[in-house]
Amino acid sequence: MLDKTKQDKKEVFIDGVAYPLTSELSILKFIKKNIGQKVVPTLCAEPRVKAFGACRVCSVDVRLTSDGPAKAVASCHTPISAGMHISTNSKSIQRLRRNILELVISDHPLDCLTCEVNGACELQDVAATVGLRDVRYAPGKNHLSREKDASHTYMRMDLAKCIHCSRCVRACDEIQGQFTLTMSGRGFNSKITVDNDVAFGDSSCVSCGACAQICPTSAISDVFQAKSVIADKKVRTVCSYCGVGCNLDVAVQDGQVIAIQAPKDAEVNAGHTCLKGRYAFKFYNHPDRLTSPLIRKNNQLVPCSWEETFQFLATKLENIKAAHGADAIAGISSARCTNEENFLFQKMIRASIGTNNIDCCARVCHSPTAYGMQQSFGTGAATNSIKDIQFTDAILLIGANPTAAHPVTGAKIRQAALSGKTLIVLDPVETELAKLADYHLPLRPGTNLAVLNMMQYFIIKAGLVDQQFIDERCEGAKEFLARIDELDIDAMAEVSELDRDLVEKAAIAYAQASNAMSFHGLGVTEHSQGSKTVMQIANLAMLTGNIGRVGVGVNPLRGQNNVQGAADMGCQPHQGAGYLPMDNVANQEYYSDKYQVQSPTTTGKKIPEMFDAAISGELKALWIVGEDVVQTDPNTSHVLKSLQNLELLVVQEIFFSETAKLADVVLPGSSFLEKSGTFTNGERRIQKVNAVVDPLKGCKTDGQIIVEMMRALGSEQDDYDAAEVLKEIADVVPFFKGVTWDNLGTQGLQWPVTDGGVDTQILHVTEFTRGKGKLHYFDFQETKEIEKYKDEYPFILTTGRELQHYNAATMTRRTANSEILSADIIMINPKDARAKQIVDGELATITSNRGEVTLNIEVTKKVKPGVLRTTFHFPEVLVNMVTSAETDAETKCPEYKVVAVDINRAIDA
Repeated sequence: MLDKTKQDKKEVFIDGVAYPLTSELSILKFIKKNIGQKVVPTLCAEPRVKAFGACRVCSVDVRLTSDGPAKAVASCHTPISAGMHISTNSKSIQRLRRNILELVISDHPLDCLTCEVNGACELQDVAATVGLRDVRYAPGKNHLSREKDASHTYMRMDLAKCIHCSRCVRACDEIQGQFTLTMSGRGFNSKITVDNDVAFGDSSCVSCGACAQICPTSAISDVFQAKSVIADKKVRTVCSYCGVGCNLDVAVQDGQVIAIQAPKDAEVNAGHTCLKGRYAFKFYNHPDRLTSPLIRKNNQLVPCSWEETFQFLATKLENIKAAHGADAIAGISSARCTNEENFLFQKMIRASIGTNNIDCCARVCHSPTAYGMQQSFGTGAATNSIKDIQFTDAILLIGANPTAAHPVTGAKIRQAALSGKTLIVLDPVETELAKLADYHLPLRPGTNLAVLNMMQYFIIKAGLVDQQFIDERCEGAKEFLARIDELDIDAMAEVSELDRDLVEKAAIAYAQASNAMSFHGLGVTEHSQGSKTVMQIANLAMLTGNIGRVGVGVNPLRGQNNVQGAADMGCQPHQGAGYLPMDNVANQEYYSDKYQVQSPTTTGKKIPEMFDAAISGELKALWIVGEDVVQTDPNTSHVLKSLQNLELLVVQEIFFSETAKLADVVLPGSSFLEKSGTFTNGERRIQKVNAVVDPLKGCKTDGQIIVEMMRALGSEQDDYDAAEVLKEIADVVPFFKGVTWDNLGTQGLQWPVTDGGVDTQILHVTEFTRGKGKLHYFDFQETKEIEKYKDEYPFILTTGRELQHYNAATMTRRTANSEILSADIIMINPKDARAKQIVDGELATITSNRGEVTLNIEVTKKVKPGVLRTTFHFPEVLVNMVTSAETDAETKCPEYKVVAVDINRAIDA
């Protein structure tokens, strides 16, 4: 029996010292929390995965009374309880640990001095900690003869070094959720196997690297030997791919990036990242990098000095402004640049040039999110944090494929589904998460609004509306409910090609959950009714009271690393920095005061309007930062025609992109590894980006390029200093008011940030930004693309991205990722393939009224009959030759997700 007196006091005795017991923990976690990390040695234990008890190195002696018998237990999975007397380093425990290590090392190569993790090997460290000096057991023969598996593009496996801790298996299962690795065999014949005992390179591995980072030896490593590198320095920064905002520890030697790991203490990614963040960094110093300004002379782009380039640009821009006015000039900023660079660029366009013609790539991805959520809530950003996934009961995932596009968040959603949380997926494609979903609604592309109207109808009819929330915190309910009641549900089911019963079950599952979160992506926004659909998602949250607390909310999955920040900084024509409307006189005066120059008053142009104005001759000059619009924007022929009609096209890039090929001036910018500033991820988290290496010779940081151009145009602006620009942002943008370079720390802050540096993890807790939340009703309308072309072009093409690449793949295709995925493909359903006599692996041509492209075919049931899917990663085939100029009515966001096409075998197939 436990000592009742000690139990009542809820104390635990560790090596004779009493500690209060205040929470339920394992013995190991309790010791680490109260005494320190290194009191008890461990091998198989790792805080990011569940306790396993494989090695027993963490054993401690436990007595239930002060003078009772001692029992050795594995501290990693034994619960702590009141009254325990624990000895962490008794003589018997010392002997036990040494014996365990002897057995392990008897089956381990003793080539420490030449091993890649020498000096960074946990087995080596633990052996030293327990005082192991001699091994009494005969060396094993089973594992030492295994050949190293080097078949994978990035991963390496040397099972001779394996100690059977199962960390890699648990990381693959519990962090990534891929289940590629397992332990097979029994006893001495047990081993780590990959899938059904295949080579690593032939497996289902997604190259996240979690297994390599968590492995305590070099049994699993990577081609960069990331655990073993002896670096001159390690710099913490933020990934420049998707909107998750993973933290990275970058190792530098002799001024070169040699490896990347994910810091375990990062709140965003907790030691995890995807193959892009961890391995796809070699683009930064690729031979294709631009290293000199280029000016077109005699129809040839020739290298020029920076001084000549800035003077040339200043003269051209001033001449155009004098002849045609400031509104003949426009700029497109970049979500790959920092907040500070985006802020300066929009300031240059507005203050130095004098026009509101400024936009960014948010226009072609999440502008409907910002607009729709502003109409519903008053703020166009995520209401909650990604960490809330662990506290939710149901997840509604609409038009997003996060395991490919936002891999770390996708892994968290996958783990939630595997743990039993309800997952509802609305997607025309059978994605990885759709396979795990409790309810997968494979709707016809373009019918999001119809399906969401059905879900709202079923929630209301089932009496699952949170009436108190609606009465106290919302407006527009009476009109909304009346319109919903008029819905023809059967007609909506027919148009969306869904079973109404399935939709009803999904709706009720969402509404009945105690806490429900929604996530949406470009499958929502890149539609002609994108903004309206976002407002319907907001309706669902308000109807069920899923706003303003942990584990709920409406959470857009932002596409690029800083698409949230670019919009926050005012890189849109209708709103300045901080989202103040530019058509408001008071706001014009506000910006005039802040920038010390008269704010422009005319309405600015969105990206599609810029292209139209260039064709008409109204727009004369366009400056594009870090966007390859020729490859990524829809209706490529239209884009090409517009750019070719400009008097001046300036492209600021790191590579000679398809757009740069058309430029009159090319400016060599810098990658995220060469600059400092901040990125804002999809959960409104402002994080420090720290320069890891110097810009390549001949290049400048994008911020410095903008500053020097502003000075050439007559504006006063100091050299680029991220901390100083952030001060100016905090003075201009209300929700950055309390942000400073220093108080961002290593974890960042989620805006709005108050004067004292206090951030906001959950929005709309007691009141919406707009006061009361607004319920909106909209009828479903068929897109004009389908109405106009469905007879001649009977298939619907929808677009997406793959895990290995990022949109235009400007960066990733200059890494080994292209060895894993080297081309775009077309997905087609087997039924359609048979009808069109198309064979898997052959070439086929998709045709629209804009153009045609030819790609290889993948015959798969992942897409429905009548639906095709492709990506536009590679410039060799410009897939956007076939996409349309249809846009979201409110924001002009292009409708990439619904394209009327036909498909046939390629002529030479």
